[in-house]
Amino acid sequence: MMEEGLLNGFKKRWQQTLYVECLFYAIGAAGLVYLVSQNIGYTVLALALAFGVSLAIIKPWKISVENAIAYLDAHVPQAGFSSGLLVLPPDQLTNLSKLQRYRIATQLQPIFSKLQPPHHVMRATLVMFGLILLGLAARFVGTDLGKASEGNTSPKEIQFAPLDSLSTSLEIPTLENTVISIDQPDYTGIPNARTTNPNLKAVVGSTIIWQLEFDGEVSEVTLDRMGELFPLSKSKNNFTLRQKLEASGFYSFSFKDSEGNAYVTDLYSLEAIKDESPVVEIEDLDQYSYFEFDEDKQVSLNTIITDDFGVADAFIVATVSKGTGESVKFREETLRFDGTFPKGKKRLQLQKQLDLDQLNMDPGDELYFYVEAVDNKSPISNISRSETYFAVIRDTITDDFAVESTLGVDLMPDYFRSQRQLIIDTEKLIKDKPNLSEYDFKFKSNELGFDQKSLRLKYGQFMGDETEMQTAPGQVSEAEDDHDHEEEGEEDDPLEGYSHKHDTENEHNLVEEHDHGEESEEEEEDPLHDYLHDHGDPEASTLFEKSLKAKLRDALSIMWDAELYLRLYQPEKSLPYQYQALKIIQEIKNSARIYVHRIGFDPPPIKEEKRLTGDIKDISNVNKKDTFDHQLSFFHARNAISRLEELVQAQNEFTEQDATLLQNAGNELAEKAVVEPLKYLKVLQGLRDLNKVSNRTMENYKTVRKNLLSVLPKVENNPGKENRYMDDINELYLKELESYD
Repeated sequence: MMEEGLLNGFKKRWQQTLYVECLFYAIGAAGLVYLVSQNIGYTVLALALAFGVSLAIIKPWKISVENAIAYLDAHVPQAGFSSGLLVLPPDQLTNLSKLQRYRIATQLQPIFSKLQPPHHVMRATLVMFGLILLGLAARFVGTDLGKASEGNTSPKEIQFAPLDSLSTSLEIPTLENTVISIDQPDYTGIPNARTTNPNLKAVVGSTIIWQLEFDGEVSEVTLDRMGELFPLSKSKNNFTLRQKLEASGFYSFSFKDSEGNAYVTDLYSLEAIKDESPVVEIEDLDQYSYFEFDEDKQVSLNTIITDDFGVADAFIVATVSKGTGESVKFREETLRFDGTFPKGKKRLQLQKQLDLDQLNMDPGDELYFYVEAVDNKSPISNISRSETYFAVIRDTITDDFAVESTLGVDLMPDYFRSQRQLIIDTEKLIKDKPNLSEYDFKFKSNELGFDQKSLRLKYGQFMGDETEMQTAPGQVSEAEDDHDHEEEGEEDDPLEGYSHKHDTENEHNLVEEHDHGEESEEEEEDPLHDYLHDHGDPEASTLFEKSLKAKLRDALSIMWDAELYLRLYQPEKSLPYQYQALKIIQEIKNSARIYVHRIGFDPPPIKEEKRLTGDIKDISNVNKKDTFDHQLSFFHARNAISRLEELVQAQNEFTEQDATLLQNAGNELAEKAVVEPLKYLKVLQGLRDLNKVSNRTMENYKTVRKNLLSVLPKVENNPGKENRYMDDINELYLKELESYD
């Protein structure tokens, strides 16, 4: 049927258009790959991949007659939303449907050839040309970089050039053969190499042998390594030099023929590769591990060790500490990893299960351990170690010091955390709360509360608090409350005056007890009371002056609140109180500092009306003469710039003194070039080229002078009075001139 053929033709044109769109995408990707890589294989692969990806995204084969009908009904008014009648058999249509079908076919037939299916061919074309242009730009940049790198690098072979002009009848000796042997250290496993490229790169400790063979009479050959001269040993027309590589640098060769004419080469690089120390990494292990006495006390140690030339040995250094104070004892052991140790590998993964019971550790003991690795460098190996890790068995017994009547007082304070450490631990606990179980969180919060209490008791000693258990401010202890109740209900003891009691105030019966009754209250005040330092009075037994006692008492009161919320498992509410306590403690420390008056130069008073005015009218330059000789950095390089300026302006003759000056300037810059070779290599090459007669032109003088100026640091001006344009308009004008300069 002609009508159905029109729809199928439109569907095929739609599919073909989408295939062309996919092809344009593929051609653009292939063009980019070819322009960048210049490889046909990569280009074909990119074409196939890009075409396949485009087909998978666009899917032209899924375009059907139903899609064509939907498009016609939505975008062609002549279809009258009845284009589906064109694909139905006539015997299934009513007379009205047949009439509608005929009318639609008649209206669509002249416009089917001009009807364009939906597509993005224009976008695909732009993408194709964009990718091709991008490839052209990448190729252009790569070519320029390649040319620049070729221009900056030295030749691949040693080439000599004469220093002075020579007679045309003189036969110049030529370098026939060059062999450079590089013997790498045995431990590196790198095979020895032979090359003719003078730009060398080897491991520190390598032996380099230069062998030069000349055709013609050569009296001597010298290697110039950053100012150090090393003559080559001669055997007929062969010259040999053996050196051990210790540091990076630059070098060149020079020789003299039988007539005494000198010849020199360009600068060549000598790069020394340093043997790095092994890298030790310990995975999935906390730096601090705590164990209870009755649990399994094992530490899993997973270690990865890498080295550039191989690991020779690796072991665990473990130290066990027992006891406390002056009776502490240390025992150090060297532990090996599990399994066999393969020497010489560049990457090792080692495991070890540390059993604290096998190390004879008891409650309260601590284990410090780290991993140490040694590489196979010779004669002196590189050694590196990991961080130190700790494993502690919690102590089950705590001994508290008690003062008896016949014993001395232990003046050595125990270790206690500072308020800043408590703040850090509290913030860490708040951060780790989502990852902790309820039991662990409450346990750690309670531990911090105990540490806060210990710190409060320590600071309480400075306030004269001689009892370890103090009551909160404004509270009455249970002992005092019970004592008051007992005094209210107990009767007088008839034997009280004859018994020997250690619990009374008159402890040793050294003074006869008297009952003065109410007369004791009316007793006269002790005249020496104001002049005695009573240790029984907490307010008097303090190490601080009275102005600081109130601050310290406030800090202790705030510590109570901080401890309270830690005990209630609310560290978020405890943090503000801890910060307040820390602030007060810092104020106490700062106020307790002693000021020592500085003795020295007392400057004259400054006139207040002259301050901050910026008026330097009466200030003159300072003239100061010193007897010592001061030499600017890059002294020879600066003199070389001055001499090159004279050669350019006056066009003087190049002399031997000029060659020596340029050589000294090159030696100065060579020391910096070891650290930054790209910055100084071009300058060094220009200085070396001026030793050749053929390169002594005005253009080369200007180029070398410009390069020298670009690498020299700027010299700061001495402070002093300068002539300035005081008018604001003139200053703005000068700034504009500088911006367009």
